[in-house]
Amino acid sequence: VTQMKGDMEANPQLSPNDEFADFETWDKGSFQAAKEKGMIEKEYAREVLKRGLQYEEKLGVNPYKFGMLGSTDSHTALASTTEDNFYGKITAVEPHMEGRYTEMVTGYLPDPQGRDYAIYARHTGASGLAAVWSRENTRGAIWDAMVKKEVYATTGTRMKVRVFAGWDFKAEDLNRPDFANNGYQHGVPMGSDLKADAKAKAPKFLIKAWRDADWANLDRIQVIKGWTDAKGKAHEKVYDVAVSGDRKIENGRCKIHVGNTVNEKEAYYDNSIGSPTLQAFWKDPEFDANQRAFYYVRVLEIPTPRWTTYDAKYYKVKRPTDVPVSIQDRAYTSAIWYTPIKK
Repeated sequence: VTQMKGDMEANPQLSPNDEFADFETWDKGSFQAAKEKGMIEKEYAREVLKRGLQYEEKLGVNPYKFGMLGSTDSHTALASTTEDNFYGKITAVEPHMEGRYTEMVTGYLPDPQGRDYAIYARHTGASGLAAVWSRENTRGAIWDAMVKKEVYATTGTRMKVRVFAGWDFKAEDLNRPDFANNGYQHGVPMGSDLKADAKAKAPKFLIKAWRDADWANLDRIQVIKGWTDAKGKAHEKVYDVAVSGDRKIENGRCKIHVGNTVNEKEAYYDNSIGSPTLQAFWKDPEFDANQRAFYYVRVLEIPTPRWTTYDAKYYKVKRPTDVPVSIQDRAYTSAIWYTPIKK
């Protein structure tokens, strides 16, 4: 769902009410041609998850129950996904190389209609990583966890995120010493199906997130919900469920930005804002037991310098102006699906 050639969780054209949807977005071209109408809605995970619910309504099966993973897609054999240590996609764009910013990634063939769809190495992102919740550090156990989709993606940092959904969780379950065991015993983890319960009023979620110990604090935890209505139309909604500092969540959203400590000239940030950890007990306030739905979690870090900003400082070169000074790295968990009881 995320790699150096763009982030594919969401797109601002498809999710106009999501102010965090435009992250390292690539939508100018499709390698050797300009982007055509109808491509975008088939390229982003959130939209495809919604489409899966619609297919299930019509066909009785959801072909898009996939897990969320990130990977670099680099050809350097280096896991250099942090903004301050990004080695690029190939040796030609490694640090201190002449084509570091100007190597063309797409758009190297002329477009018959004269459209500009070129994307250059400076537009690549320092992303991503695959995270797996495995019972032990063995090949077999890791593959088992991947089959179960108990996995999540990050855009380069090593934050930890854990999610459980169930019908009987309580807020105090967040602080249990056996948090994970209780989650498995009374609910399901990311990547699972939450079985319908005729007596339950709404699913309850236990969510914990920890920052990368060597990187930035956390801004907020969000739950992204998708569902289909009685007419089969797909919808989505973003809920803020935990935020750092003394900011408040009203009607499911926190409108106050976490702030930005990034110093462009010095390629510097500090952790005077944000929180090292965040957690949330969340109950869907708009749950309809008759509607198919999915839920996944997105965790945002505070702003940090983009790799091009670090490069400009270190190599004493001009920062490209067509990329942002700072970004907010993030994590995306695999979804949890709810299917109504057949009547």
